[in-house]
Amino acid sequence: MLQLIGRRLAVSAPVLLVASLITFLLEYLVPGDAAAAILAGSNATPADVEALRHRLGLDRPLWQQYADWLGQALHGDLGRSLATNQPVTDQLNGRLGVTLSLMVGVLLVCGTLGVLLGTLSALRGGALGRAIDVLSLVGLSVPSFWAALLLIAVFAVTVRLFPATGYVPPSRSIGLWLGSLVLPTIALSLVGVTNVAKQTRDAMLDVLHRPFITTLRASGIGHASIVWRHALKNAAIPSVTVLGLAVTGALSGAVFVESVFVLPGLGTMAVEATQQHDIPIIEGIAVYFTIITITVNLIIDLLYGWLNPKVRVR
Repeated sequence: MLQLIGRRLAVSAPVLLVASLITFLLEYLVPGDAAAAILAGSNATPADVEALRHRLGLDRPLWQQYADWLGQALHGDLGRSLATNQPVTDQLNGRLGVTLSLMVGVLLVCGTLGVLLGTLSALRGGALGRAIDVLSLVGLSVPSFWAALLLIAVFAVTVRLFPATGYVPPSRSIGLWLGSLVLPTIALSLVGVTNVAKQTRDAMLDVLHRPFITTLRASGIGHASIVWRHALKNAAIPSVTVLGLAVTGALSGAVFVESVFVLPGLGTMAVEATQQHDIPIIEGIAVYFTIITITVNLIIDLLYGWLNPKVRVR
């Protein structure tokens, strides 16, 4: 298992490098730059814009800008924001808790509700199974931001059960903190729940017809024990794979959902930094998102080994 962790961590280094390089190149292709965005609306002359570009180092060759950023990043310094001149790491760390709270919520909702619905569908079938198939198609076709707007209209405006926008830190009130996360977590979890449920149902139907299940029944083991201790553990590997994809997919959806619910997370900061052409902030967010994705994939690999020792990498 330690060898598996070591190999995954070794692979993560080039992944981080490629992600940061692609992000840098894509941001360079966006029209405009930070100097023009900072001076917008200030009646600045073209000479003023060029002077600010020179001071920010934006007039240097692209490869040199990236090399300078990469050299700092290798020493743990992600630079300073072009718009605020504040350390990028400090700004990102102040927003990280919001995004991580959403991702943990998505993991719990998709894992718990998806597995439960999938298992019940495999045992009972009928209308529940058909409903999961329909919801899976709907979930894939409905964007998360549209689902967020619909949830606000129903549960925040009409029913008024949860706040429409805003974020309350847990240090202020645990109840208000949870309330501010309910709707965005649901919006990000809709696709994941149905996909996990569908995969769990299909895997459970396959496992429940295997010979070892018949042997367990003949041995007098209870139905609940067979389902939840034996069948589900053997059917869990494909479900865990889909769960990992759901969490990483929700990470990209957080960029839009955080903006809809006005949550001060990394997704909202990514939108703001893109509008300001703040390359150090965008690069830092890309690094953080990549690290979160790598961490999720590592956890999934470890769960594989725990669920089935035969899939452990030696």
